[in-house]
Amino acid sequence: MNDQQLLRYSRHILLPEFGIEGQEKLLGAHALIIGAGGLGSPAALFLAASGVGTLTLCDNDTVDLTNLQRQIVHRTASIGQNKVDSASSTLAEINPEVQINSLHERVGSERLHTLVQQADVVLDCSDNFVTRYAVNRACVEMKKPLVSGAATRFSGQVTVFDLRLDHSPCYHCLYPEQSESEETRCAVMGVFAPLVGIIGSLQAGEALKLLLDAGTSLCGRLLVLEALHMDLRTIKLRRDVNCEICGALPPSI
Repeated sequence: MNDQQLLRYSRHILLPEFGIEGQEKLLGAHALIIGAGGLGSPAALFLAASGVGTLTLCDNDTVDLTNLQRQIVHRTASIGQNKVDSASSTLAEINPEVQINSLHERVGSERLHTLVQQADVVLDCSDNFVTRYAVNRACVEMKKPLVSGAATRFSGQVTVFDLRLDHSPCYHCLYPEQSESEETRCAVMGVFAPLVGIIGSLQAGEALKLLLDAGTSLCGRLLVLEALHMDLRTIKLRRDVNCEICGALPPSI
């Protein structure tokens, strides 16, 4: 690292869990963020500010006035722009050293598998089950750690699925694809603006810990936040041995 980088990241370098070696790990790391909306905004902002060397942003949407209540990576002047382009501009202002790959597309399964394979960690910041199931399948197949977040109304949740660990469940274990899970989108249900900031920031925190191999991740635990009454609880998750996505995986070597 040069002198400017040592200064920029000095508050992280002071942490024993980081140090110069840890910060250099981040500088060489690659995070894939699916979704540049309410959750993807704070996640991308903190990962860029923290010096994760490469961020790949995937989103096929454009910035709308209704997004600005909570999607803090976008600006009023960005209305009408592709979200990934808007986000890239903001992130470049925060940290011009970070390489941003902007993909204005809803990635299909083959493309998604390639992107997941190239990443060190994946953050699912999407808002629909179809995407979440597809991201989960790719991460299970490639054994890449997945940081999953969701938020609607005043309720949010975050967890880590890390199939490098034999005990880890996958997203399908938690929400089977055949189940009658109800799609609850912000456009219909509404969402408390700070909630997505909290959940997205937690996703960034989990991703950084995974990249550093520091602390204890949320793998095997679902953190649930009810923001209206500020109730925080943790639910233990178990791998479903009959899961059609991860149940038949061989143990990690």
